Amino acid sequence: MSSQREVLVADAAIAILAERGMRGLTHRAVDEVAGLPPGSTSNHARTRAALLELALARLTEREEAVFTAAMPSGRGMPEGAVDVARLAELMARTMHAAITVHRETTIARYELALEASRRPELRTMYDKMGRRFREQAVAALAAAGSPDPVRHGRQMVAYVEGLLFDAVVGAGGVPTLEELDAAFRELLRIASGT
Repeated sequence: MSSQREVLVADAAIAILAERGMRGLTHRAVDEVAGLPPGSTSNHARTRAALLELALARLTEREEAVFTAAMPSGRGMPEGAVDVARLAELMARTMHAAITVHRETTIARYELALEASRRPELRTMYDKMGRRFREQAVAALAAAGSPDPVRHGRQMVAYVEGLLFDAVVGAGGVPTLEELDAAFRELLRIASGT
């Protein structure tokens, strides 16, 4: 984000998406939630499409921060080969944070994903930002020793998305950190053949 004001606007938009859904997202509502004078949001995102793109860009920053914070280096996936148990622990910690602490961000992402299915310009941006996470999954599976990290990375993303959806907006409940760790260990062992 280029300014603190843009971050404030985008964070307010994300909060509205999570709380009120797509219908509740208006420039006026963002001004109110952000505590800004009327018309301020329009200075940063003149159209609804621009507001959605701003929210998606900020949402991606927030999701990357959750991922990075879970890594021991604070910089993302460790380089080189990694221990499956250690990788499972890192993935479980990231997933648990997305389900619990950062639930608002996850819910807002689902709102934006649905909207992206109707707006080609938003779909393009959503897909581009999503590729960053898919590339990290492929790198993680390669580091874990997968003989086919692209295929296994795709499967891991599908599993993670399903688990997130079930825990946040489905009927599955919130898995514990231990349950997530066990699930990721099992999946990573299958993928790596260990």
